[in-house]
Amino acid sequence: MKVNTYSEVSSIKSWAEADRPREKLLNHGRMVLSDAELIAILIGSGTQSLSAIDVGKNILTEVQNDLNQLAKFSVKELTKFKGIGEAKAITIISALELGRRRKEAEVIEKPKITSSTDAYNLLKSVLIDLPHEEFWVIFLNRANRVIKLKRISMGGVSGTVADVKIIFKEGIENLASGMILAHNHPSGNLNPSEQDIRLTKKMKESGVILDIPVLDHIIFTEQSYYSFADEAML
Repeated sequence: MKVNTYSEVSSIKSWAEADRPREKLLNHGRMVLSDAELIAILIGSGTQSLSAIDVGKNILTEVQNDLNQLAKFSVKELTKFKGIGEAKAITIISALELGRRRKEAEVIEKPKITSSTDAYNLLKSVLIDLPHEEFWVIFLNRANRVIKLKRISMGGVSGTVADVKIIFKEGIENLASGMILAHNHPSGNLNPSEQDIRLTKKMKESGVILDIPVLDHIIFTEQSYYSFADEAML
């Protein structure tokens, strides 16, 4: 007579396909999984007498199915449950902490850019007083809210390189619906160079093709700024 080993009894892989939470997530989506099944995926295996889902249910019973209460548990408190060692406890705590941070991030509304002044104020802290040139891009969603700020390049006193391919690669990867270009002139000269004008024109043409319009190009100095959009240069 064959005796089942520990791994054969407790591993998710050994369960009937309908009972495997990983396969259930792949086939039907994450929303159909119970909290116990999600915990089972995190811990991977149970004990010789308890499946990973059973272990998850035991933990949830202790907190009356309150995930906020579970998130307060320490590693020491979690390891009191049968089937939960230190590594599994750390995995559960880490997952709940990620959920907390995501919820916290959602509360903070991303800034909305409605004018060149908004863009200037957003990047002023990183571009003012630099002794060298830097090129930055503000990527926006359809509501003109900031998706990401990205430094594209850092150069010398008189110039820096902005690669069109790299900029639009970032825009595509971040699903941007628009972008604002920005760089500083440490010399204090507000006037765009011929290179600035050519780059802006090339970026604008590429943005039309890729459906990521360039909304402005701003040149920073210590005292003020120049906006291609405000000056009808875009």
